[in-house]
Amino acid sequence: MRRVVATGTFDILHPGHLFYLEESRKLGDELWVVVARERNVVHKPRPIIPEEQRLKMIAGLRCVDHAMLGDREDMFRPIAEIDPEVVTLGFNQKFSEERLVSQMRERGIRADVVRIGPFCGCAFNSSTKIIEEALKRRGAK
Repeated sequence: MRRVVATGTFDILHPGHLFYLEESRKLGDELWVVVARERNVVHKPRPIIPEEQRLKMIAGLRCVDHAMLGDREDMFRPIAEIDPEVVTLGFNQKFSEERLVSQMRERGIRADVVRIGPFCGCAFNSSTKIIEEALKRRGAK
């Protein structure tokens, strides 16, 4: 059984997320998704959607076999427990593949890291674009 782990915030679910997860699923037999905890999202604005709701949405996708919230203290703990062959990154996730591989090796995690390319099939392929358009359409300044 070839396990793949995908991670992310998945704030406002959109076609870009679905593309990332479907492409990740193609790399193995089983897709595990680790949804970021609100308190651990420090590299961008805090999620709008609560973590339990984001988890439920991800778990409901056909391409996802298992979904879980990330660890509050150690982002590598769920990955070590799942013991995947592949960890995927979205095209805009702010990780260096080389550094991530090095950090995982230090923890005894032997997974390959694969970056999934961008989804360009529609205008609303990011949470930021959706939020900006919603504010524009609703007249917010």
